[in-house]
Amino acid sequence: MTKYAGGALIPTLSIDRKDSATITVQLVTSLRELILSGQLRAGERLPASRTLAQDQAVSRTTAINAYEQLTAEGLIHSQVGSGTYVSETVPIPAPTPPEPREDVPMPRLANLSSSASDQYFTRLAHPDAPRAFVTGMPAFDVFPMALWSRLAARHWRNSRADVMRYPDPSGLLELRQAVAQHLRANRGLRCTADEVFIFNGAQDAFNRIGATLIDPGNLVWFENPGAIGARNSLISSGAKLVPVPVDAQGMDVQAGLRRAPDFRLAFVTPAHQHPLGTTMSVSRRFDLLQAAENASAWIIEDDYVGEFHYGAHAPSPLKSMDTSGRVIYVGTFSKSMFPALRLGYVVAPPKLAPMFHRIAGATMQGAPTSMQAIMADFINEGHFAAHIRRMRDVYAERRDCLMRESARHLDGLLAVEPTDTGFHTVADLLNPDLKDTTLAQAAKAAGIATEPLSRFTIDPVQRQAITLGFSAVPPAQISRSVAALADCLRSL
Repeated sequence: MTKYAGGALIPTLSIDRKDSATITVQLVTSLRELILSGQLRAGERLPASRTLAQDQAVSRTTAINAYEQLTAEGLIHSQVGSGTYVSETVPIPAPTPPEPREDVPMPRLANLSSSASDQYFTRLAHPDAPRAFVTGMPAFDVFPMALWSRLAARHWRNSRADVMRYPDPSGLLELRQAVAQHLRANRGLRCTADEVFIFNGAQDAFNRIGATLIDPGNLVWFENPGAIGARNSLISSGAKLVPVPVDAQGMDVQAGLRRAPDFRLAFVTPAHQHPLGTTMSVSRRFDLLQAAENASAWIIEDDYVGEFHYGAHAPSPLKSMDTSGRVIYVGTFSKSMFPALRLGYVVAPPKLAPMFHRIAGATMQGAPTSMQAIMADFINEGHFAAHIRRMRDVYAERRDCLMRESARHLDGLLAVEPTDTGFHTVADLLNPDLKDTTLAQAAKAAGIATEPLSRFTIDPVQRQAITLGFSAVPPAQISRSVAALADCLRSL
């Protein structure tokens, strides 16, 4: 910090001559930040341009240009014979609020919608890098990056009109056709490209479905515990969530009917319930379809990891049993490919498809054409099917490692449930005095990413458990992390 005669205390500013920004721009940016942050107060005198230039090792012309730019922005003004001052109209910044904590409710602000202040509207956090035991993250280390790069390079050599135009709001036709063909061949769905819609991930799809089908106050059955991202989307649409218990057979439909027989929509994850990992039984599926038909309600089926099963037979989608056109099927490439792709898809019932096309055309919200085109080629050339087959083997190996190491290190501490689908399982705490939140916090401090089951609930449940993802890291890292988790449990 250097003191100038007749001027403010100004720190030595960081001027990087290797930066692509000009020195004038860097000087203006630094001074602007000092003024707007309140470090240079309203009415405070600035050093003369000659003095500023000398101290910052820039030319006087650069200093003059910087002052002229800030004057044009109204942040400073000059008085002949007196000097240059910070403008009196610059507002005094308010104190920076502390970072929000997950365990502290957000205050109700005056100008927020009721849904934004909903007590169940929960932060959706994604890990910044693969580590044990994150859920929902694919194996980055074995993705065929070279192949994907070649397909991307080929796409960018197409005509500028193909590469740079607005995307089709319903999705690139080639990708919609490829998705429909893949789902017919591998998931047993009877659908056409006209019923397939491409979104910027499954979360975007939930937002659009909610905005299309839900009026504020409509009752929506929601699995308890259930997926946080979908929960947030439905709340944002104004839904009144009805928590429906989940047991070993999936959503308890009879409990839902007792709580809200006049529901507008139900959200389920039948293939691999999130987060419990159970597969919805056939009888429950028929019960849910009949309940929706009786109530003239819709069903969102989130088949987020339906591609990944490790037993003899894959669980069929609920939509494959739907004869009344009530099920809206949602899938994503974030799990089968990689999250940054930001591509998800919806298979709408035939009677809803025209409305989806109409709304898509009116809002012009389309996923980037480039990613859609590359993904279409990836599917059409057979790479996607080969990738899925390979990743099933990879994830089965990692799941087996988790189960083997858990039996070795966690016996008597956690009861880890076996699973034949998905990217994660749950583990019940065997110490009746230990809370799942306490264990999750201790694990986080040890560099282990796991979530308490209670975080996924709307109504509290008595079960104390944590999630254990096995997809993101190789077996050696899983082994080390299981041992570290055992140390955490013993310390507690």
